[in-house]
Amino acid sequence: MSRSRRQFLIHASAGLLGAAAVGAAAQTTEPPPGTPPAFGTGPQVGPEVTPATFTEAEKLVQIELADAEREIAAKSWRSNLAALYERRTGPRRVALEPALAPAMRWDPILPGQKSGPDRDRFIRSKADPGPLPSRDEDIAFAPVTKLSRWIETRKLTSERLTNIYLERLQRYDPKLRCVITLLRESALAQAKRADSELAAGKNRGPLHGIPWGAKDLLDTAGIPTTYGAEPFRNRVPADDAVVVKRLQEAGAVLVAKLSLGALALNDIWFGGQTMNPWLLEEGSSGSSAGPGASTAAGLLGFAIGSETGGSIVGPSMRCGVTGLRPTYGRVPRTGAMTLCWSLDKLGPMTRTVEDAMLVLHAISGPDPGDLASMPGKLSFEAGANVKGLRVGYFPKWMAESPATEVDRAALETVKKLGMVPVEVSIPDWPYDSLDLILFAEAAAAFEEITLNHEVDQLKVQVPDAWPNVFRQSRFLSAVDFVQTDRFRRKVAQEMARVFSEVDLLLVPSLRDEMLTITNFTGHPSLTLRAGFVEVSEARSDWAPDPNHPLPKFSSPRRVPHGVTLIGRLFDEGMLGQAGIALENAFAVVNERPAGF
Repeated sequence: MSRSRRQFLIHASAGLLGAAAVGAAAQTTEPPPGTPPAFGTGPQVGPEVTPATFTEAEKLVQIELADAEREIAAKSWRSNLAALYERRTGPRRVALEPALAPAMRWDPILPGQKSGPDRDRFIRSKADPGPLPSRDEDIAFAPVTKLSRWIETRKLTSERLTNIYLERLQRYDPKLRCVITLLRESALAQAKRADSELAAGKNRGPLHGIPWGAKDLLDTAGIPTTYGAEPFRNRVPADDAVVVKRLQEAGAVLVAKLSLGALALNDIWFGGQTMNPWLLEEGSSGSSAGPGASTAAGLLGFAIGSETGGSIVGPSMRCGVTGLRPTYGRVPRTGAMTLCWSLDKLGPMTRTVEDAMLVLHAISGPDPGDLASMPGKLSFEAGANVKGLRVGYFPKWMAESPATEVDRAALETVKKLGMVPVEVSIPDWPYDSLDLILFAEAAAAFEEITLNHEVDQLKVQVPDAWPNVFRQSRFLSAVDFVQTDRFRRKVAQEMARVFSEVDLLLVPSLRDEMLTITNFTGHPSLTLRAGFVEVSEARSDWAPDPNHPLPKFSSPRRVPHGVTLIGRLFDEGMLGQAGIALENAFAVVNERPAGF
């Protein structure tokens, strides 16, 4: 043990670390010259630990020690592990800035594994968008592919389109609670600039003049970025997130900062619950709640959401929009709230598949501020031939909940389009155990507000909400964390085997195993509306609460239902091409929620 560490342990106060019984000899005796550092040779610091302490702690990590093992562990704990307190509570406490990433990082590309296409190629559709609709609401619900062409041909100005969306955001937000900050003045200034540039012959591309919304975990310079959470309501960053900068460079117009479940969990934030435009009695799902609800209700052209464990897929399913979760590392997260360094991903939420590809194209590419970001080519052609693509599916999953007739019909549509269904399987492993990594990283990301009890301010304090998870995670085993990380790589190897047999997967969107697996392995997913189902009860992201039952409906309600495609790492182009073919065949993308 180094002298500096000995000095910390010697001088740590009882009030800081608990009562310390440190003998005078132990404090002052120096080892003979040439003695190497050794564990267990420092003074004992911290609260008293007894064999009974270990007996109780064993229940948390589900191991069992013998009496003699507990005895030696208890006697040496305060010498061997007390130094762990130094970084967090000692006189030389080291603050860890929010932007500081762990030294260990997840690389989704296994050694020797090919990643994505060999070349960059992006070909958007050339279809005539038709005449500009006479009604503002018809313009509002149009996909970016049409809005872009109308703006390019000067049939529509960005200023008019921005005013349409600003008016709709203001009118419908009381129903949906999807907006945290409306950006009227800055949005109109951006729109006028976009129109002036076009008039001068400068076209920045397909997103030029298109109004969009950002999930409120993307930093915006001089504009509040709140994470949907009470402790951060007054947080105003100095710089824009890289994704925000890239969309500005593409000419897009930011009209609103959109709601998210507090600290990126589910759909309840400090302003209330964001609701589903298709069924106002239920939440929109989360945590990309505002992006899902606002896009579905035609309140903006597109939105940027984020996903750590289902936060793009969930609201895309519930609200009937298209959600593209990119390969981990494709889109840089510089300037975005960190929930989990090795899992967080940013991606587009749109009304059509091609729209999602247009946005992905604008925001892709590495940035030095995100150590996990990496270059990856994007090869996409709207309307490309998909015949012969091998589409993997899990027969058992298609036959049971949460799969529906819509999922099974989608598999038949795959066949009709000339793609080839291939049965696949994976081992029956405890994939949910991977969540230990999420819990540990998230608790580390929000350690300060957990220990100072600011997390107690969050609106939701139920067992499955972050406050409880952050507190519990202080007691997770570091050994289990490492073993889980090793298991993660084993799962990635299994997914590499699956993708050696198929080109993409078709899965029920909310199938827990695949939602968990692909978020941890980093594979991209595309969720798109495939049909409609009927529900007799409102749905929730939260664990059932008998004291607060969900609304039931005497007559079932018709709501959208989506399927999800999973692609190879960095092969979002193929996902987009298959998605467009399926979207055209499903022919349900143009239906709108009533009342909007």
